Amino acid sequence: MNHQSSQPEHSSDKSADKSADTLTDRQGHPITDNQNVRTVGSRGPTTLENYHFLEKITHFDRERIPERVVHARGAGAHGIFEAYGTAGSEPVSKYTRARLFQEKGKQTPVFVRFSTVIHGGHSPETLRDPRGFAVKFYTEDGNWDLVGNNLKIFFIRDPLKFPDMVHAFKPDPLTNAQDMERFFDFVSLSPEATHMVTFLFSPWGIPANYRQMQGSGVNTYKWVNQEGTGVLIKYHWEPLNQGIRNLLQKDATEIQGLNFNHATLDLYHAIEQGDYPEWELCVQVMEDGEHPELDFDPLDPTKLWPQDQFPFLPVGKMTLNRNPEDYFNEVEQAAFGTGVLVDGLDFSDDKLLQGRTFSYSDTQRHRVGANYLQLPVNAPKNRVATNQSGGQMQYQVDRAPGQNPHVNYEPSSLGGLKEAVPRGKEHEPLVEGRLVREKIERTNDFGQAGDTYRAFEDWERNELISNMVGALAQCKPDIRERMISYFTQADADYGRRVSEGLASVPTDDSATVQPKHESSVEQAKKRSRETDGY
Repeated sequence: MNHQSSQPEHSSDKSADKSADTLTDRQGHPITDNQNVRTVGSRGPTTLENYHFLEKITHFDRERIPERVVHARGAGAHGIFEAYGTAGSEPVSKYTRARLFQEKGKQTPVFVRFSTVIHGGHSPETLRDPRGFAVKFYTEDGNWDLVGNNLKIFFIRDPLKFPDMVHAFKPDPLTNAQDMERFFDFVSLSPEATHMVTFLFSPWGIPANYRQMQGSGVNTYKWVNQEGTGVLIKYHWEPLNQGIRNLLQKDATEIQGLNFNHATLDLYHAIEQGDYPEWELCVQVMEDGEHPELDFDPLDPTKLWPQDQFPFLPVGKMTLNRNPEDYFNEVEQAAFGTGVLVDGLDFSDDKLLQGRTFSYSDTQRHRVGANYLQLPVNAPKNRVATNQSGGQMQYQVDRAPGQNPHVNYEPSSLGGLKEAVPRGKEHEPLVEGRLVREKIERTNDFGQAGDTYRAFEDWERNELISNMVGALAQCKPDIRERMISYFTQADADYGRRVSEGLASVPTDDSATVQPKHESSVEQAKKRSRETDGY
């Protein structure tokens, strides 16, 4: 028998070897043909053992994770937060022992995700909607997530209403189209939303882009100092070098016709060109307590704290200077939670904050997976050592150097993990009272809405009235009447102008929440051109 060498004939052909840019599959196999599946003859049929095709197509089938229920459309960037070491003119240590704030010039890496709230993943960025403003600080003590919006208040104050609010604002479950009547049906029965809709239907409801807008933590938090004393805190991001710009509805509509990704592209290109956006982080500080001298509860997220009483105190500056290398890995899989705090930061009794704190992290475990915190964009920069393990897509075990691998519990005398030494006295607020289902006592649902209306410039008020009349024109009379009543209680001129604007709009007394006649449908019919088939 003529023995042949077992070495392949092409072994000397260097083109078959892997190089830095050689295409492979997920198993590391070099791919020599990425254009044609393996078939019986050139016309097929296709055989089942096409491993490269099967791996490629099955991964493609799964390459989308569940879309966020809210904040689905987003853009992100990396950057640096630089501390001032002070809160206004005072040492920041007076209020908090959080280490990222203590030293002047101390830098902490950050990742920021901007978003629209209600609309889907590929919706236009010109739609009227609050904008999310979420910042992940990779501190030496672990991650801190400051998760908020561009507008400094919210629609509701009780987390029990949140699923209903989102359902009312999202598309109709039958038509899959958003409906202003559903929106205002909910809002007109939730008077605490009056302040927020006043902002939302003004030009502030359509920021020009993500760079030129403010940010806010929305909820009330606490800072805790070395002695364990807590103060109430509101967080605010104020643009430093790029200003604040908003759009009129007519301008937003024109821009949408040109490009519905304009805000994402604006952020990306600005950073690529070295025009790094900057924000100053300011806090408002209030002594912990109920503050009966105020006409609102400081824990109410539908209210602003007056700046003349509680001034903005600058504590640091954030600069975004690096775009993501991959959108999916770093923006889509980025996961934030309001409960992600570090030592020196704490929760207030804000009901909405406490509801968000459960919901946000629970959502990430569902959406990204049990081990979402091992993904690079979510993982802290400092060492992680836990007794948690397992779960889908675990990448590594969070084990400390020298830790006994047989011990995954605490306490232990066999070489397991140990508790950390406290860095300061524990904050111990007094909590007492009956368990009740009640609203806060000082609701004052309309006072600040009127203040905001009067603070608007003329062009902002005009735009608010025009947008509000256009939206309420789609609603039945009782919804209109409730909203006019709220606006009138906020400011007599506000209610009068909306009422007069609606007076010329025909009404339909029937209960609606059904497919409505849309002028856009008729326009599409009239303007379309007929053609023969092909």
